[in-house]
Amino acid sequence: MTTKLNTLLLAGALSAGLAAAAFAQGSASTGGSAGSSVGAGGSAATGGSGGSAAIGGTSATTLGTGGTSTGPSGTSSTIGSGGSAAGGTRDTSSTGIHGNRNNLNAMSKARAQDRGTWSRSMTHTKVHKGEVSSRTKSMAHEPGGPPVKSTTGVSSGQ
Repeated sequence: MTTKLNTLLLAGALSAGLAAAAFAQGSASTGGSAGSSVGAGGSAATGGSGGSAAIGGTSATTLGTGGTSTGPSGTSSTIGSGGSAAGGTRDTSSTGIHGNRNNLNAMSKARAQDRGTWSRSMTHTKVHKGEVSSRTKSMAHEPGGPPVKSTTGVSSGQ
C-alpha cells in the first residue's frame, strides 16, 4: 500500500513539474478560419484569425474578423479587430481600422513586457474586392532561451 501511494505521489509530482516546465517555456498559438459562398443572388466571403502568446506571467492576444457580401443591391462589408495585453510592467495594445468604399483594413497589436520577458501578438485583416484575408503572428520570449513563435494566415474570396 505504501509503495503504491509513494508511486502515485511521485507520478503526481513529476507531472506537476513537467507542467511547470512547459509553462516556463512559454507558448504561442494562432488559428484562423475562412469561407466563401456563391448563390443565385450574389456571393459572400468571411474570414478571421487570432492568436495569443504567454510566458513568465505575461500574455498578449489579438483577433481580427471580416466579411463581405455582394448581391443585387450592391456590396456590403464589415471588419473588426482588437487585442489585449496583461501581466507585464509595460503592457500596450492598439487597434487601427481604416477604410474607404473599396477597402477595409484593420491592424491590432498587443505587447506585455516585464523586464526581458515579453509576449506579443499582431493581427492584420483586410477586406478588398470580395476577398477577406487575415494574418496573425504571436511570439513569446524569456531571457536565456529562444523565442516561441506561431503564425497563421487565411484568405477567402470570390
